[in-house]
Amino acid sequence: MLITLRSALYFIAMSLTIVVFGLAMSTVGRLFPLSVRDRMGAAWGATNLKLMKWICGLDYRIEGAENLPRDAAIVMSKHQSTWETLALKKILKPEQSWVLKRELMWVPIFGWALASVPTIAIDRKAGRKAIKQIVEQGIPLLEQGRVIVIFPEGTRTAPGEHHKYGIGGSILAEKSGYPVVPIAHNTGVFWKRRGLKKHPGTINVVVGKPIETRGKKASEITREVESWIEGQVAKLPQTPFE
Repeated sequence: MLITLRSALYFIAMSLTIVVFGLAMSTVGRLFPLSVRDRMGAAWGATNLKLMKWICGLDYRIEGAENLPRDAAIVMSKHQSTWETLALKKILKPEQSWVLKRELMWVPIFGWALASVPTIAIDRKAGRKAIKQIVEQGIPLLEQGRVIVIFPEGTRTAPGEHHKYGIGGSILAEKSGYPVVPIAHNTGVFWKRRGLKKHPGTINVVVGKPIETRGKKASEITREVESWIEGQVAKLPQTPFE
């Protein structure tokens, strides 16, 4: 009962942060340089991490923080819950552009905030057209020094499961030559992909060494990323009490 109550309180608090930061980014934020909106997005992520710790007792630890990209790179992360969509805004450098489903852009306030920074919004049913879009929009963003964030599975997966890795991010890596930084975690153990409850504990986040992509085919990059991420996830605690 207490976990449910705390989770509900956090949901209310998170919703308020979306309204406050979303309106700020999409209105007055547009009067300032892009770097200001990037930092506002990072502040939104940091605020939510603090709220989760205070309200739900849910914290995190990072292994391999020295591997976090300081320059342009393609970040490919495991996707198990909503947590990583909040946390990566804080954990990664502020200059981020996300590959996401275009439907999110239609959500009031949240979508407006997404539109205030460079975003690659794709139709996931578009196949090759979506991959072409990722490459055409992603390379200029990388050349601007931004980090491209991609969930290669395309959707949230429950702990112990994994979906086929999409090739869009790997084709971007092949065509651009920028490194891929893989991220593994066990967020789904504490915050289910569909559900309100957020169990107290400490999420484990593992950041891998950058994978060099020059001279590699997209299929090879995908296999390397998938093998590393899934291998690391399998080693992490699979219950909140381990």
